[in-house]
This record gives sequence, C-alpha cells and structure tokens, in this order.
Amino acid sequence: MKLRKLAMAASLATIGLASALTAQAAAKEQYFPVLVYRTGAYGPNGAPWANGYIDYLKLVNAKGGMNGVKISFEECEFGYATDRGVECYERLKGKNGGGTVFQPLSTGVTFALTEKAAVDKIPLITAGYGRSESSNGAVFTWNFPLLGTYWVGADVAIQHIAKKEGGMDKLKGKKIALVYHDSPYGKEPIPLLQERAKMHGFDVQLLPVAHPGVEQKATWLQIRQSRPDYVLLWGWGVMNSTSLKEAQATGYPREKMIGIWWAGAEPDVKDVADGAKGYSALTLQHGAEPNSKVAQDILAMVHAKGQGTGPKDEVGSVLYMRGLLSSMLAVEGVKRAQERYGKGKVMSGEQVRWGLENLNLDQKKLDGMGFSGVMRPVQTSCLDHMGSSWVRVHSWDGAKWNFTSDWYQADEKVIRPMVMLASGRYAEEKKLKPRTPEECKQ
Repeated sequence: MKLRKLAMAASLATIGLASALTAQAAAKEQYFPVLVYRTGAYGPNGAPWANGYIDYLKLVNAKGGMNGVKISFEECEFGYATDRGVECYERLKGKNGGGTVFQPLSTGVTFALTEKAAVDKIPLITAGYGRSESSNGAVFTWNFPLLGTYWVGADVAIQHIAKKEGGMDKLKGKKIALVYHDSPYGKEPIPLLQERAKMHGFDVQLLPVAHPGVEQKATWLQIRQSRPDYVLLWGWGVMNSTSLKEAQATGYPREKMIGIWWAGAEPDVKDVADGAKGYSALTLQHGAEPNSKVAQDILAMVHAKGQGTGPKDEVGSVLYMRGLLSSMLAVEGVKRAQERYGKGKVMSGEQVRWGLENLNLDQKKLDGMGFSGVMRPVQTSCLDHMGSSWVRVHSWDGAKWNFTSDWYQADEKVIRPMVMLASGRYAEEKKLKPRTPEECKQ
C-alpha cells in the first residue's frame, strides 16, 4: 500500500513537472489570435488575406522568432458576421497568456470591439479599415488604423478625379456616385465625400447595396438614368465583380470607376477579365508584389518546406500582401515593445500598445525586411495611431494590375478637423477624458 502511494505521488509529481514545463514553454511564445473568414460570400477575398497573415508569422518563426521569442497562433472562423466575430474575440482573448493583438478585418467587428479591447487592454490593428476617427490616439487609445482610413481613401479618390479633370476647380457641377456596401464599412467614406462636395461644388449620389451584393440591377438602373461623371466603388467580396459586370452590361465606362483598396484585388476582376479593363482602384500603398523580397523569402523558407498556408501561386497577390503587411505591423509592434521592456521576453497587450505607438519603420529598415518598393515609411505616436496616409492607384489591364499614378497623400487640412470633431463627440458620448501629450510621455 505504501509503495502504491509512493508511486502515485511520484507520478503526480512527474505530471506536475511536465505541466509546469509546458506552461513555461507556452509562456515563451507570443500568442497571436487570428480572426478569419474563409467561408461564405466573402471567403474568396478573406482567405488570401488570412494566408498572407499566417505565412508571415511562419516566416518570422523560420528566421528565429522575435528576438528569440517564437509565435503561436490560432484561427477562428467567423464568416464576416459581426456577432460571430465578437464570439471569436471572446473565445481567444484570454488563451495562452492573453492575445497580443486582434485584427478583425471587418469594420463592423471593429465597432463592436472598440470598447471591449479598451477594457481587456488588447490593441486592435485595423490597417486600412475600421473607424476613421480612431486615428486620434488621444481618444481611441487601443485602436490602430495603420497606413490609412476610409477618409484617407475617399480624399485621395477625389484628388485623383480632380487630377484627371485638370484641377479641383473643375469638380464644380460634377456628379460622383458612391456604390457602397450597406454596412458600417460602406458608410465610412460618406462624411468625407460630403465635406469635399461642399468645398468644391460637386454632387454626391449615395447608392447602398444590400449584403452580400449579388443583386445590383436596381442600382445600375439608377446609374444609367443619372449618368454620374464617376462611380466610386466601396464593395467587398462578390459585390465588386457584380458591380463590374453590371457596369459592363449597362455600358458604364470602367475608366470612370474607382474602387477603394478592398475593391482592387484579383478576386474582384479575374472573372470579369476584359470586361473590367480600365477599372482603377486605390492601393493601401502596395499592389500585387510577387517579386518582392519578402514574398520570395516566404516561398523559399515557408512554401518550399511544405508549410505554406494556402496555394503557392497566391503568394504576392494583392490581398495576400495586405494580410502579410498587417501581420508585419503587429510583429514590429511586439519587437518595438521588446526594445523597451526586454528583448527575448513575451510582451503583454499593454506593452505591445506602447510598441505600436512608437513604430518607426524607416526605408532602410523596410528594405532590410524585404519590403523595398512595397511600402513607404510609417511612424506613429501616442496621438497619431495611423502613422501614414500615402496611397497609389493601380488599374486592371485585362490580365493584371499596374500602377497608374504617382503617390498621393491625404489632405490633413481636410481630414484632421473631421477626426478631431468626430473623436471629440465619441469621447463626450462615452465620457472619456482624452490623453494629453504629457500623459503620453509616461
């Protein structure tokens, strides 16, 4: 009996030691929860983003991790449904020592998580989407709309149209239609367009399209009747290709259509092919970048070892690169935090927030990471959670995307007052006290 008790005690001790070692090993890994949608109406667009996001995490691990700290990750499929996205967040946020950062890839989920993330102290990176006013880090202390917001996109779209017309003064009397996904995402550019319309004397025609966007005949009948000078497309998923097919059917010139960066990827045009020729879209700096060094590194160090997340021929495509960039920004936030709180250590959500507020990715650093020609430098601060507002335009030639503009930069004189007004209203409504520059230094 005594021997049995001793054996049991030794067994329990072994189990305890194994559990402790497992917990210790887990503690040395930085946990990245990954919200994805590979299924449903938006799956064809969501999947390449998710593949790029995860492949970059695998590349970092293949190179030794973040100053020696390896990355663990877990996907949660939410099908672009806001309620399921929130469920995924709640399920993953506390696992493996706590989530490092969340990237919802959904403006609706971003709206739903903005208050939750502040309570849980987990940063939200919303690169190229989310709340436009969240660039004000004094109020939105956990939101990071890095590289651009929808107000940035809408402003550059108007600048691009003005350039084609010969100047801002030539916009007077013009009619610009916005065909938009009838969701928080699609509605985001409206305030900026209305502000620009007041400034320059053009008319904005608002044409909402119901989810998922496969039924647009009534919308394009309105366009055929009103004949706007330009159409801005704020779609996602199957809505984009449907819009291009309807434009072709109604004879609306694709050369007069400009999409936001979520309406300017391969899934949007490949089924339309020549029917989409001449269509242009904004880019979140990058386009299709299969020849970039970072894409080549992933092929050599991830796919060549049979560890690629998706199809090999997808590497470097527009949405794949978008996911890759989003992943890189999160990784660099962690590495920046390690510079202050300890290299080789796992960072908490609060520490990663500091890292994201102190990003300084200059061109030399970007080039060294394999992003030469892909993006421009980005520098954030406690009060500036966007860090960059550079945009290019690329156009579809029937077979591939080609850059067709120089760099544009959103006009801060237009956008900044709107950001301050909207974020001020939010702070008042939520009874928040905005951070001061002095508080940012703490």
